[in-house]
Amino acid sequence: MPYQTIEGGRVPIRMWTDPATVEDQALDQLRNVSALPWVEGLAVMPDVHYGKGATVGSVIAMRGAVSPAAVGVDIGCGMTAAKSSLTVEDMPDDLSGLRAGLEKAIPVGRGTHREAVDPSALPNLKERGWYDFWAGFDGLHYGVQSRRGRARTQMGTLGGGNHFLELCADDEGAIWLVLHSGSRNIGNELAERHIEAARGLPHNRDLPDDDLAVFIAGTPKMDAYRHDLFWAQEYARRNRAVMMALAQNVVTRRFGGRRCRWEEPVSCHHNYVAEEEYDGVELLVTRKGAIRAGAGDLGIIPGSMATGTYIVRGLGNETAYNSASHGAGRKMSRNKARKSFTVDDLVEQTRGVECRKDGGVIDEIPGAYKDLETVMESQTDLVEVVAHLRQLICVKG
Repeated sequence: MPYQTIEGGRVPIRMWTDPATVEDQALDQLRNVSALPWVEGLAVMPDVHYGKGATVGSVIAMRGAVSPAAVGVDIGCGMTAAKSSLTVEDMPDDLSGLRAGLEKAIPVGRGTHREAVDPSALPNLKERGWYDFWAGFDGLHYGVQSRRGRARTQMGTLGGGNHFLELCADDEGAIWLVLHSGSRNIGNELAERHIEAARGLPHNRDLPDDDLAVFIAGTPKMDAYRHDLFWAQEYARRNRAVMMALAQNVVTRRFGGRRCRWEEPVSCHHNYVAEEEYDGVELLVTRKGAIRAGAGDLGIIPGSMATGTYIVRGLGNETAYNSASHGAGRKMSRNKARKSFTVDDLVEQTRGVECRKDGGVIDEIPGAYKDLETVMESQTDLVEVVAHLRQLICVKG
């Protein structure tokens, strides 16, 4: 689907969806962003919907500025997926035991490990540089220095909300592990402190929305934010890597190392900032609910608890700043979902998937999300499909 353009403030708004289907609140947010004096361009993905700080499913390219609230509080949130040598024929009829093993290995919600995970004890974990990574904690915002212990024990944990860990099968029957998580409490605490600092800066006083307050390049506050931002993005990536290795261990122990081998994982952020160049101009590109989809980049686009996931390869469309959607996107708020659906609805919509089927996850019911197939059809000029996965097990926080 070719993009449509609607009028913005300083820059036009390029949309990979029908503007008539986007809620008014989200359109207002997009127009506010497009009017910022630092914005060079704005691309909107087909999973677009209203969000805190900035619209989810938006790609904001700025020159010499970044908005910490637009990035959001779950810095570096994203996806990781790994294909195994197992097939659906290897799976037992009753998957509840395997789900329980995954839930035991990986804390969910606000949970932590009792002790920090030892990376050297995870044979599938190929991440290096742990000493240097943790040494970087000393340079983070002074307000989080007491959180080091918690950050260590939350490394390799899922979180709550829309975060998940899934065991899936692709259309050829191969088994995959797929997970969605971010920078946990440490990312949230860093983000909140910098968001508050940005709101108080003089150049942000006349903005239409104080959630769009920015830091300006060449200032100490911008330098401090970028330092903490990039560290938190690294934390999120490593957090997913540790979780994936823990989950792989569960599956490998269940089926045996000779039968179960793993391909190199695919990993991508979808709430983050990257330094990128377009038309010879250095830009800070914020992907708020969007993945990088440069030519050849592998990415992951999930639906909901029971509607599948796509592994994709980017086509390098620079009109979208080399981006694509980060998922199906919500079509109703969590509160509305809780009022609109029942546990019986959840049971019906997740039929065939081993997962929670209780009132605590009604806000994550598939019916609260947009149709994934429609979202994928809207971005055929952004990505090509590598694999289509369907859920067998879904672990929620």
